[in-house]
Amino acid sequence: MALFKRKNKNRENPEPKNNNNEELRSSETELPSREEVQDTDSGSLVLARENGQKEKTGLFEKLKKGLSKTRNNLSGKINELVRISKKLDEDFWEELEEILIQADVGVNTSLDLVERIRQTARKEKISDSSALMGIMAEEVRKMLTYPDSDLELGDTPAVIMVVGVNGAGKTTSIAKLAYRFKNEEKRVLLAAADTFRAAAIDQLQIWADRVGVELIKHQEGADPGAVVFDALNAARARKADVLIIDTAGRLQNKTNLMKEISKIKKIVEREMPQVAQEVLLVLDATTGQNAVSQARVFQEATGVSGIILSKLDGTAKGGIILAIASELKIPVKYVGIGEGLDDMKAFDPEVFARALFAE
Repeated sequence: MALFKRKNKNRENPEPKNNNNEELRSSETELPSREEVQDTDSGSLVLARENGQKEKTGLFEKLKKGLSKTRNNLSGKINELVRISKKLDEDFWEELEEILIQADVGVNTSLDLVERIRQTARKEKISDSSALMGIMAEEVRKMLTYPDSDLELGDTPAVIMVVGVNGAGKTTSIAKLAYRFKNEEKRVLLAAADTFRAAAIDQLQIWADRVGVELIKHQEGADPGAVVFDALNAARARKADVLIIDTAGRLQNKTNLMKEISKIKKIVEREMPQVAQEVLLVLDATTGQNAVSQARVFQEATGVSGIILSKLDGTAKGGIILAIASELKIPVKYVGIGEGLDDMKAFDPEVFARALFAE
């Protein structure tokens, strides 16, 4: 899956994309063998579809395994509710709301989701609770789907600011991003602009060495803006395809932290006004509703363009992903579902919904 998508600035009112449905249909279609397309012009297209199908299947299996705790906490309890309550009465809907809230979906999002499911059931004249799981999975997919959730990066060097509180998995997420880009044969540069946290620069250097990318750094305690300025010049001079900037994450010093991050963003805008920026916020899925509060703080200061939800495989609170999408209207772009460098996956709402409600 390509990570870069160039913006078409000449388009007005672009139609929302629905690649998820297209990919789902293609995954259900029986593809011809390589031999059947070997002598045709469409051979490369079919092989690309085959690879896409394998990628989605692999992602589904990874997510299904990684979401096991959340699935037990959410769909497991819903299945039990369905088994006990055959009728869609008021008691059933109230129990469903409570299950969603306990899974960290959030009160407002839970009420909204149940109302959507209820309306669909009424419209389709469904009275048996056993038919609801498919409806629920579809409503979750819709809730998590945005017209364009890929990275919006224009001319190189593309700039990605990565923000988040200490302990959320920011440094490892940066390493995994760099690893993905490098595997796409992109030249990647990292900037160590978290100059305040002890050992932050050293940790990022270790990851840069492990991934095999360059790191622009100053001494501990240096001005983060100066680091970013030097990194931007280095990215231009070395013809980097993407520059990933690490930032400080001391939420307890909220005011100073937000000023520092806003300053970094202004430096990038001043030095490279023609370059599109992404601001990716790393949230720890295990923190539940605290993740929503963190996202609001960073959104106000930086205009977050996407979420990286880390540690999704280690929590029963994966329902937080619904609260983030519904309450904050920020697309989830990547999810962390393991410790390995290749265990951060581009988020796919359709695959996520199927994995969440899989048996």
